[in-house]
Amino acid sequence: MSTGRHGAWATIRRIAASDRISGLIMLGFALAGLVLANIPATAAGFEHLSHWHVGIPGTNIDMGLGHWAQDGLLTIFFLTVGLELRQELTTGSLSNIRAAAVPMLCAVGGMIVPPILFIGVIAVFSQWGAGAPGSLLIANGSLFPFGETAHGWAIPTATDIAFSLAVLALFAKALPGSIRAFLMTLATVDDLLAIILIAVFFSSLNSWYWFVGIAICAAAWYFLVRMRKVPWFGVAVIGILAWVMMYEAGVHPTLAGVLVGLLTPARSMFGERSPRAERYADKLQPFSALLALPIFAFFATGVHFDAITPMLLVSPVVIAIIVALVVGKPLGIMIVAWVSTHLGSLKMPKGLRVRDMFPAAVACGIGFTVSFLIASLAYANAELSAEARFGVLSASLIAAAISGVLLSRQSKRFELATANEPAAPASADEPGDESVTTLPDGTVVLSQRIGKGTHEHSAHQPS
Repeated sequence: MSTGRHGAWATIRRIAASDRISGLIMLGFALAGLVLANIPATAAGFEHLSHWHVGIPGTNIDMGLGHWAQDGLLTIFFLTVGLELRQELTTGSLSNIRAAAVPMLCAVGGMIVPPILFIGVIAVFSQWGAGAPGSLLIANGSLFPFGETAHGWAIPTATDIAFSLAVLALFAKALPGSIRAFLMTLATVDDLLAIILIAVFFSSLNSWYWFVGIAICAAAWYFLVRMRKVPWFGVAVIGILAWVMMYEAGVHPTLAGVLVGLLTPARSMFGERSPRAERYADKLQPFSALLALPIFAFFATGVHFDAITPMLLVSPVVIAIIVALVVGKPLGIMIVAWVSTHLGSLKMPKGLRVRDMFPAAVACGIGFTVSFLIASLAYANAELSAEARFGVLSASLIAAAISGVLLSRQSKRFELATANEPAAPASADEPGDESVTTLPDGTVVLSQRIGKGTHEHSAHQPS
């Protein structure tokens, strides 16, 4: 019985660790939510489920299941993000600022350009669209002033790291690891910046004493997770209290996960073989990837439209989000990458040129998780929020399709370059011989022969 449980848990962990499978599961739940919320036979039941209230006695916390998925369950995802950020900042890709400088700056560029395009598109619609000047006409026929619609400027700023890596896993098997590392670093910084945006722009602060409570919880967590034998019951209580304090303080409560994650030690202690932040993130990954994110996506996309018509695709909000994510994200990333390497003193990772990053930059237009969250926070009006989430889903699917095609072509080119490279003769005295060939398009192919009959080939391009 015990062996069976361990085997099942190992299978679950393997599925959660697969960017491709976990990404497809989350997409399936998102599409299921959208369909169930709009089929006449299931729409009423879905709405009843989403608004079924659950409260915490003795507090002001009383939310429907849909909000619990957003404000409660999603905290597991943000805790995992916080732990991974802590590890990356301490010993990972973000610990060496100079090496990570280009993708970090690209993340900033990828967050600045989309809001500009979003505001630009809705400004055009407000002046020359179907509605009265200064207002926007959305798909259901309602008019909204430009100022209210502009509140959604932050929606297209975030990159969904799980989905973007899933696209890479599906379509870019032959690409060098440096491209995946570049995307990982960029998306990690993107997550951090999105967290800051949520904290600064989408929090309504309440009484000061709640922040004292948050500070006390943070200090308690800091000391508890550094004990030789961690008291898990106490840690769980402190984590829940931190979440409650965040909620009562008016800060989005999921940020409690980020806070305690960043306070977890990321270096080995007491002779342990791996850092605690790394181990905790690894243990939480299945719950985040297979529980928190799919259920959140299910309720986040489960928005009811009066009628799903082609008019949704020409709604100003939907078009603005699609343009911002599909065009603005890669545009901001590529501009900053080019400027920082051609006009600045920074360099791309060894073997990569700026243009090699374009397919991965397009994948950064997959907003999804955090964009859904911001859409629900940015718009108080249910119809605007619904159209914004539909825009995020549409933009993410378009960005995934385009980047999938581009990554597949790029991967095949690297694979072909490697396959066409003749093997260098091995020498008994020199176990590792290398040969370098430059293809007509400028691609540099590095081939290495290790021992006798064992080959390693990798395709790179000059910086």
